Amino acid sequence: MNRPRANHPRARVALTVVLLAALTAVLVPAVREEGYFSDPAGLTWWYAAAWTLFAAAVWSLRRVPGRFLVPLLLAGAVAVCAAGLAGPPLTSTDSFRYAWDGRVQAAGISPYDHAPADPALRALRDDWLFPPDSRGSRGAAACDGHPDLVAVEPGVCTRINRPTVHTIYPPVAEGWFGLVHFLSPPGARHKAFQVGGALLALAVTGALLLVQRRRGAQLRDVAYWAWCPAVAVEAVNNAHVDVLAVLLSVAALGVVVRRRALGGALFGLAIAAKLLPAVLLPGALAGVRRWRDAAALLVPAAAVVGLTYLPYVLASRSSVFGYLGGYAQEEGYEDPGAGGRYALLRLVLPDSWAVPAVAVGVLAVVAYVWRRGDPGQPWSGALLVTGTAFLLMTPGYSWYALLLIALVALDGRAEWLGVAVAGLAAYVSVRALGGQTIPVAYGLAGAAVLAGWALRRRAGRRAAARGGEGVVPGPPHGSAGAVSRCGTSPRKPSSPAGC
Repeated sequence: MNRPRANHPRARVALTVVLLAALTAVLVPAVREEGYFSDPAGLTWWYAAAWTLFAAAVWSLRRVPGRFLVPLLLAGAVAVCAAGLAGPPLTSTDSFRYAWDGRVQAAGISPYDHAPADPALRALRDDWLFPPDSRGSRGAAACDGHPDLVAVEPGVCTRINRPTVHTIYPPVAEGWFGLVHFLSPPGARHKAFQVGGALLALAVTGALLLVQRRRGAQLRDVAYWAWCPAVAVEAVNNAHVDVLAVLLSVAALGVVVRRRALGGALFGLAIAAKLLPAVLLPGALAGVRRWRDAAALLVPAAAVVGLTYLPYVLASRSSVFGYLGGYAQEEGYEDPGAGGRYALLRLVLPDSWAVPAVAVGVLAVVAYVWRRGDPGQPWSGALLVTGTAFLLMTPGYSWYALLLIALVALDGRAEWLGVAVAGLAAYVSVRALGGQTIPVAYGLAGAAVLAGWALRRRAGRRAAARGGEGVVPGPPHGSAGAVSRCGTSPRKPSSPAGC
């Protein structure tokens, strides 16, 4: 009897290819839709369609034969990155600051010494970052009707956000800005950083494939990063430097189990690219009981961070931390009553309790990961710490979740992707739906995480009841089969950390 055509290997591959093509077709207008200010509701629908097709494509990949996996993963990754190149940055102006910092360094000036609005740097201004008006002069009309332009002095506007404050980017990020500027042809403008972001995103896909293949894990999980709409939008189109930190973080997680000092050095580079990867260190320290083992990781990490800052410290007259403290205050992390930070905690606690509650919650999860985490799978504990921090702090910038998406690709617990979707809603949809969007979105994301944990716990108990102690069924997307993904130690079904 012939098998149904829907189950034929070629049919499965064809369905996945069609879904990837549809995803790419939706991503192109999504990154060209100028709706962040004018039509956030319409832009939200484009993103919703992209995430739906992404979920369908990943689900379809479950039934694709193994010999087609790597070609499909790579082809889809290239297509998603190409879609991100279809238009200029439309939902973030951060890459304009990157370009400016690269230009300043090329002139032999420390980027930490002057804000873009500083008159001392007028000679470095051009018509791209400081656009002229219709009369050919840099007049006030250049800002009229353009919410992405900022006035820097009478008659002068710029595309650079926060032009009156010093840069906050760490030294490895600044090195990347200088490198892109050095390699870019004249007139490349924003496209140079977008191409750089695409290359880094593809490098992350390659690094994930190497890590998963080395540990004998399912390669299908790499699709969570390679095909994710957030990669096209935030890593490529908006060219956020977070993707560089993600690449270094994946490399660190991939080697730290066998080579702790090298992993620590790579963690140091990741932290010096974007401070956020510091939340991965508890996962890398899971199961570590001896101080010398912890020092073997932490000392190289701290040394690398210090060494990367040293040249800028010597070359700068101002603080190399720039506007970092002001940024934290501006975003409401110091004043929990401002903005949408700590949105879930503020539903049940007084505003003044939010910051202490975050500290207690994160420390509790860190302690849990240290005590119960699997040292053979540092990404599992890192995902739990990172995702919990996001749920407690409810950040309003969607590109922060790039790190979390890469952790999902390593660990396979797809329910944590809801946190990335919540970040997107907090950044875009809140403009159309109002402030309650943030607690609702993050609340649904937290519910999805708890549901995933409950389903895995239930599946583990059923397996144990059938006499399968130590044999763990794969997660809902079918990535692990019947073999424990925790190396020699079986996954504890009652543990929300997984391993």
